[in-house]
Amino acid sequence: MDAQGRGRAEDIDPADQWVLNPETGDYELRLPPSAPQSPIPAPRRGSPAPAPEVPAPRRRRAAPEEPPPGRRGRRRPAKKKSRGKKILLWTTGTMAFVVLAVGAAGYLYLQHLNDNIESLPDDGASTGGFQKDQAINILLIGTDKRTGSGNDGYGDKGSAGHADTTILLHVAKDRSNATALSIPRDLIVDVPDCPTTQEDGSTKVIPGSSGVRFNTSLGQSGRTPSCTMRTVTELTGVTPDNFMVADFNAVKTLTSAVGGVEVCLAKDIDDPDSHLKLPAGKHTVEGEQALAFVRTRHSVGFGGDLSRIEIQQQFLGSLMRKLKSNDTLTSPTKMVKLAEAGTEALTVDAKLKSIGKLKDLGLELGKLDTKNLTFATVPVKDNPAEKTPVTVVLKDGAAQQVFDMVKNDVSFTEVKEKEKEKKEKEDAAVAARLEGEKSEPSEIRVRVLNGGASSGSAGRELTYLQNEAGVTKSENAGNAPADIAKTTLEYAPDQADQARALAEILGLSGAAMKPGESVTNAQGLPAMTLTLGKDFKGAGVKLDATSAQAPEDLQKSTADKVECAK
Repeated sequence: MDAQGRGRAEDIDPADQWVLNPETGDYELRLPPSAPQSPIPAPRRGSPAPAPEVPAPRRRRAAPEEPPPGRRGRRRPAKKKSRGKKILLWTTGTMAFVVLAVGAAGYLYLQHLNDNIESLPDDGASTGGFQKDQAINILLIGTDKRTGSGNDGYGDKGSAGHADTTILLHVAKDRSNATALSIPRDLIVDVPDCPTTQEDGSTKVIPGSSGVRFNTSLGQSGRTPSCTMRTVTELTGVTPDNFMVADFNAVKTLTSAVGGVEVCLAKDIDDPDSHLKLPAGKHTVEGEQALAFVRTRHSVGFGGDLSRIEIQQQFLGSLMRKLKSNDTLTSPTKMVKLAEAGTEALTVDAKLKSIGKLKDLGLELGKLDTKNLTFATVPVKDNPAEKTPVTVVLKDGAAQQVFDMVKNDVSFTEVKEKEKEKKEKEDAAVAARLEGEKSEPSEIRVRVLNGGASSGSAGRELTYLQNEAGVTKSENAGNAPADIAKTTLEYAPDQADQARALAEILGLSGAAMKPGESVTNAQGLPAMTLTLGKDFKGAGVKLDATSAQAPEDLQKSTADKVECAK
């Protein structure tokens, strides 16, 4: 078979042609002179393409007998591989560096990988793409669509591909921690109207639905991943930066590419529905067996979708550990196979459709330590409207706690001590803004603007401040020039005592206080500016979320451990 597992039997796998050059310490991709001479691969959708022609390596000139004056005659030391740029998810980032290292052949192979990537429009449902200096939110969607050979026995026959496995991956702004939040497919939600790009380039608004299962946000009525994005934003208050969609083949090809992942079962399982048959204990699964593992549900836990979520989280944690292992990162053969598998198996939004963007995302994700990656599930309860519950609804208080933690970039785990100390110092400096003398409420002069809260919020907050909080020198300044995510209070240095007093009334954190300049109010006097953000919960409701904690009964685990499915 050729490099990607198909083609003529006599072809040689390019991944086996990576040769270590003892003079440079680098791997070089070399093919024999008789290799096929196609300059650019011609990939077909659904299967990887043959490897490109690689020019025969040029012979190095013999080294001079005497070293040049002023230089010591010595062999160049082998380059050490950097461990700082390991990837966490699909490894296309590291692969970009590998193929670039082999010159012209690498360029052609990079083009081939770009051609492998399928994409769909985000239809304006995303933030416009992740940013390196901001927190990252990636929506990962696994569908039940039966595509590709060997999948006839899986999924719902004729399914358009629903959002059966959905994870909102939140990566902290400082990259010290991350949360993978699973959204149950049977959760009752409101799917909003979804402007959706059609095949002819036109846009059609697919009507929304109230009180339906979350998984119908994809596939149903022609909905695309952009509609799932909008549904997640409506549900959690978090707008995803990008999406990635995988079908059954992704599990099979990715696990085979890394040589299998370790999983654990607390009891024997023989599930005729998922085709999983394994005794209790630890196992290494790949391909069809890996797919059977992530699809099983009737034989674990309570036999429902929530039990399957737990087993999928265990599997993903194990896959991430394997992707970050030296065994994977130092194997050119595995890296080539992963690049092929990753780019073939995933459909991404149009803003991620390049190896360059995937590489950048991979490098950001690679900064994480798996022990600080928390898997959690949206808190839910049985649907009280059903006599025999088959769907679930939000557990309101607990669910909102979890959503707020993600929105406000609060970690679900303790981060490394060094990172923790750095964060504590930064937090202490910010918290110091709250320390000191405080003015009387009647002395506070503030203008209130609406910068992203619901319509009328500035007026309602003003009424609360004047009638209940005693901040009589306050006024409504209308809408802010642009929407903001979090409420802020800007003040001049000589207004610090007023700012501290208002922060105490509103429950603002030090991070929400922005030292700056004062503005002139309607009476021509200097005033502070309070801008209500999307985090505004209502007039008189405290805003501080920096001390938020996960609900005590939240089901969660971390990616650095193997936990046996029960």
